[in-house]
Amino acid sequence: MNEGIFGVDAEDELMDEPLEENEPPELNEPLMLNDPDLQDEQRKKMWKTIVFRSLFLLVALVVLYFLWPKLVDLASSATDLSGIDWYWFLLMFVLMTGAFASAWELTHIAVPGISRFVAATSQLVSNALAKVVPGGAVAAGATYFQMLAASNVSRGQAAAALAAVSFISNLVLFSLPAVAIVIAALSAPIPQDLLPVALAGGVLFVVMFAVVFVIVKYDRPLCFVGDVIETSARWLGGKLHKDWNPTSEDIIQQRNEVVESLGKRWPKALAAAVMNWLLDYSVLFVALVAVGSKPRASLVLVAFAGAAVLGMIPITPGGLGFVEVGLTAMLVAAGIPGPDAALATLAYRLFQFWLPIPAGAIAYVVFKRKFGKPVPVEPQPT
Repeated sequence: MNEGIFGVDAEDELMDEPLEENEPPELNEPLMLNDPDLQDEQRKKMWKTIVFRSLFLLVALVVLYFLWPKLVDLASSATDLSGIDWYWFLLMFVLMTGAFASAWELTHIAVPGISRFVAATSQLVSNALAKVVPGGAVAAGATYFQMLAASNVSRGQAAAALAAVSFISNLVLFSLPAVAIVIAALSAPIPQDLLPVALAGGVLFVVMFAVVFVIVKYDRPLCFVGDVIETSARWLGGKLHKDWNPTSEDIIQQRNEVVESLGKRWPKALAAAVMNWLLDYSVLFVALVAVGSKPRASLVLVAFAGAAVLGMIPITPGGLGFVEVGLTAMLVAAGIPGPDAALATLAYRLFQFWLPIPAGAIAYVVFKRKFGKPVPVEPQPT
């Protein structure tokens, strides 16, 4: 790094002369880079990352091995996609683009000062990364922060705002089965095979809503949780030789930042989150209509919510295999014929999983042209 500033001779000169006490820290960097302890620590971090990714890859391969026969049967329907009229694909593309645009707007609302360009490209890149890297949620989150930094958003502000986005988005997701139960109660009953999914989703919504309400309104329960986290983190940090010292006060402060990050903008954020999931769901519904099926909106909504939760399981990248098999099974339970369910699932995943991957690569190239390569965001001192 300093080699490009000072050149080799200047670096050698710094190595030979005693350093001034008040010398800027960046001049000390050549010495730090040659510090054996620092190099050893960097090697340990590198190996931990390799082991972490390798374990995720191994688990993913084992899971895909057991799911492989069903995935092969599902993939055999891919040739039938050519039988779907082109205008259905165009409609699905428009709807999924709208779903992504709603996610970009949600980030734009939650992170004050961020440009829509950064909101869109960072979401596309992190979304694509999560779909191709084992345990990709961690790498995707880190990349998201790195790209947000290009918009001069502070790390704390970005973390608070994105936590708020996660709260709202997941709350809307878990409310979908509850909405489906109400719709079904006003029309026709939910099939017995699909009822546990609907009830579980409704319970998750109630629990999540109650937890969020308590966390936002009251300090005492959060203090209790904070004490447990503080004790556990210090014990685990001692075992791993890490300086982990979270406090209840820190957690309450982060809670306040999350609430304040939205402020009066929360109705707009909620509307964007609802639109995101609604348009995503519409792609699946249109896919079912396109293959000649006659789906019930409430039952498809339950199956869609179940598949979205399966996609969050960090075993295979983007829920690959889990979502395809699980969504097909839930659609069959909802009364969709097996071949139609398989074909609609393939059409839906084409727009929800596969096409966003090259879109993320293009977004990264465009972002890099404008802002340069994203640099790692260093933790702020506490």
